[in-house]
Amino acid sequence: MSEKLQKVLARAGFGSRREIESWIEQGRIKVNGKVALLGERVIDTDKVIVDGKKLAPQRSIRLDKRVLLYNKPEDEICTRKDPEGRPTVFDKLPPLKHGRWVSIGRLDINTSGLLLFTTDGELANKLSHPSSMVEREYAVRVMGEVSPEMVQSMYDGVIIDDHLCRFTDIQYYAGEGINQWYHVVLMEGRNREVRKIWESQGLKVSRLKRVRFGPIFIPSTVRKGQFEELSKNEIDKLRKTIS
Repeated sequence: MSEKLQKVLARAGFGSRREIESWIEQGRIKVNGKVALLGERVIDTDKVIVDGKKLAPQRSIRLDKRVLLYNKPEDEICTRKDPEGRPTVFDKLPPLKHGRWVSIGRLDINTSGLLLFTTDGELANKLSHPSSMVEREYAVRVMGEVSPEMVQSMYDGVIIDDHLCRFTDIQYYAGEGINQWYHVVLMEGRNREVRKIWESQGLKVSRLKRVRFGPIFIPSTVRKGQFEELSKNEIDKLRKTIS
């Protein structure tokens, strides 16, 4: 059975369908030795090459849909390679025979905690997109006195970079004085959004750790820098959040 070329490449983790469509228009993709055309369909036996790199067998990619949970340490960046030679979140992941690991969303260099990876690029794109509205829960250590008015303001929402940003839940967790821990939940994962919402109240985030993504919580058994493979049941729960 044939499938659209951009769908096949998205599933393999090359990028979103929209990105791949632009690559096709730029002539970066070949099918059976010829430059691919927009709207082209392919079958398993077709030879697909993207920027000189051959696509792995499609049957293997379809069958081998895996998801890893990684406990990201601080000081690791969410790119495959870094020109400055800093450690990346991909360095410790297990090698794959087919396809490649794709991160589901990102965490900035100073944020630790739960980061998911999958061999299913299409799943990664759907879960990462703001429209998916998947809950993300963070443990936050805040420097400064937190007033009820500040909490209400963060519930109501603040304008950051022309977007209304808000927490859907804010719970005091532990600590006293100027160092207090809270757990907060938001529905989008914009760049440094958690920090910026707290900073809008004149407060500084000194520690930030993601503890949940959708239905998946970070287990205490997975230490920083370690990973764990999700079960089929857990992967099914993830898929239901976008179905």
